[in-house]
This record gives sequence, structure tokens and C-alpha cells, in this order.
Amino acid sequence: MATVSHAQESAADSVMSHAGGNRLSVGGYGEVVFSRNFYSDNPFRYNDAANHKNDPSHNRLDIPHAVIYLSYDFGRGWTFGTEIEFEHGGTGSAEELEADEFAEWEQETEKGGEVELEQFWIQKSFARWANIKAGHIVVPVGLTNAHHEPLQFFTVYRPEGENTILPCTWHQTGISFWGRQKDWRYEVQLLAGLNSDQFTRSNWIKNGTKSPTEYEVANKFGVSARVDNYSIPGLRIGLSGYYGHSIGNSSPNEATGLTTMYKGAVAIGALDFTYKGHNWIVRGQADYGHLGDAEHLMDMYNRTNKKSPFHHSSSMRTVSSEAYAVGIEAGYDIFSQIRDMRKRGERLFLFGRYEQYDPYAKQVGASSYDYSVVRRMAVGVNYYPMKQIAVKAEYSHRFLKGQYNNEPSLNIGIAYEGFFL
Repeated sequence: MATVSHAQESAADSVMSHAGGNRLSVGGYGEVVFSRNFYSDNPFRYNDAANHKNDPSHNRLDIPHAVIYLSYDFGRGWTFGTEIEFEHGGTGSAEELEADEFAEWEQETEKGGEVELEQFWIQKSFARWANIKAGHIVVPVGLTNAHHEPLQFFTVYRPEGENTILPCTWHQTGISFWGRQKDWRYEVQLLAGLNSDQFTRSNWIKNGTKSPTEYEVANKFGVSARVDNYSIPGLRIGLSGYYGHSIGNSSPNEATGLTTMYKGAVAIGALDFTYKGHNWIVRGQADYGHLGDAEHLMDMYNRTNKKSPFHHSSSMRTVSSEAYAVGIEAGYDIFSQIRDMRKRGERLFLFGRYEQYDPYAKQVGASSYDYSVVRRMAVGVNYYPMKQIAVKAEYSHRFLKGQYNNEPSLNIGIAYEGFFL
């Protein structure tokens, strides 16, 4: 049986997408995951790969995301929305052992701990084509940020490439103008800038939105934009980007010094698509980013001062001027060929995914870090007993360059996504 369905909505619309006449809407999503990693978790596994080739595997249990949606329609075009997220089932700061040449324990501090407001905004809608939203909003750059709910990707965890080089989910305080016109959806945002003191070699700009203070520093600003087209039934094609300065968007705001000499311009471009039809779901994306003045970050005061909350070890102060991530996944619903399963609304997707990414795509300074180049393949199943719930299982394999050990794993998870009111 061949069917054609509409491609998915933007995650930025998720909070209000269910309203449907209800003034108050309550919903959310969540994930529980078990992982068996068949490779070493020793922090020196890249620096001394031969001695860690036969290290034991290890297990992990996690609750990556548990999210509550709340929205309210005040009437006359005024609406309010919020998305409250609990990450990894906890709150507060966390210690992380960096897989780096110094095996250094680092404290990961996020604004508000690991309970975050991913969305908190008030919106005025003038027409379908003209809406203004102000507050804490999703920055829809790339496929995953625009569609980050767990039923919008096949893998157990969020797609690894974008989740390595970009904030994910990327959310910041700012103002947005967005709308829909015929087969187009468009959005332009003015945001607080990223903080280059938080950029790292292994995650590029990913941590640039995090702040150890009670506020977002906004000495610099950034602009993001996205446009999606739905002209072809079942197909959505999106183009998104970001530009902003990052050096000097920190505290204190210095009057002299290196932060006044350089801009740290961040420029990102991304192309993505989703096709849903004929019992297939296919998704793909390509992201490229450039960071200006990257070679000067290693000398910035906040990164070298051990008393600074932005301090990094000497190796992690080095950040590449380029990063990229490309990926594609495809799944076929085999239950579409079984009449009883199809009538009950059950689906079983067999899927495969391939991606390649590198947060250190261009060497800065004398040191190279070839283990940053990752090719990853995953195969698995997604079983939907009903529309709002998915049971996921996958076998994945990271392929690293020849001098390093590859990293296979088995991941199993269950996720939900829906509205209760």
C-alpha cells in the first residue's frame, strides 16, 4: 500500500502545534536509554590506542531528555509557550572526564544546572504570514535543532554529528519574526551572541550558549535565519544559517586586551530535508561552519586563567576554524505490508544511518588530532505500538582513522512524544 504524508513541522512550532481550540495545552516528550559500548572508556584511549585495544566494554543507563510543554492562548493573537527540560535525570553541575591527552576532570556548568528552559516566549500573531516571538527560543539551525523531538529521528540518541559540533538543542534569548506563505515557512532571529570562551577542540562551538552566570552575556549579537519549502507532497527541504561575533561576548567586558582586537565571527550554513511517503521516511543534512580568528583563542585571558569559570586545559584551548557534519538515514515501515498491523496503527521501521563529522576539520597550531574525524554507521528498528510511542534498538559503529580503535555499540531505548491536554 503506497501512502504519502506531510513532512514534519518545525520544532519551534511544537509547543503551539496541538492547541487546536484549547486555550491551555500540556504535553512533552522523554527518552530512557540503555547502551552497551564495546570499546574502552579510558580517557587515554586516543593517545595510547594500542594499549587500550582490549579494554573491557561498559554499560550506561540514561534519561537523555524529559520535557514538559506548556502553552496558553490569551486570545486576540497573543500566546505564551514554554518548554522545560530535565537532562540526564538530574540538576546542578556535573564532572566530566575529558578523553584528552591530559585526562583532565572538568566541571560542566550549565545555566540553571541541567534543568533548562529551552523555550519561554510570548508571541503576537498578526496573520499566518506575520508572527513576532520574544523570549527564550529554539534556534532552528540544522536538521536536529529544527526537529529535535525523539520521534523525529531513528537513532536512539540524537544524530551524533550535529550534536557534536552545534548546540543541541540550540536555544537562546532573542526575538523572532516568522510566518507561513503558501508552501513556505520562514524565520529570522536576533539573538544574544555565542561565547568563544566556551568553544573547544572536541565540540567546536557547541558549548558557546552555556553560561556559568545567572544571565546570558549580550555584548555581541548573532542572527539566524531559516526557510523551509513544502511544495512537493511529503517532502520538506530546509536551508538555515547563523552569523555572529563571539570574541568579547564574555564577562568582564574588557576595555583593552586581545578580546578587543578580534571578532571571532561564527558563520554556519546548513541544508536538510525530510521525505515521508510510500511507507518510507528519509532524512538528511549537511552542515558547515567557519570560525574567524580561531588561532587566537588559545591566548584569550579567560581561557588561560585557572580561576576563570571559562578555563580550559592547554590542549582544549585550541579550536578549529572549520567544522562539518553530514548525515543521512532511511527507514521502511514493514508493517505497512501487514493488514492487521496497519489497521491497528502499528509501525515497524527498519532503518540505516550514515554520517561523517569533524569538529577539528582544519588544524590550528602544531598539533593534529586525527581521531576527531568520525564516520558512523547504524542499523536498527523503530517499533511504534501507537503514534506517540517508539521502542528503538540499534547497532552502531564509529570508524576512526587507522591508528585508533573503532567504537561499536548497542543502544536500546523507549521514547514518547505527545500532548495530554
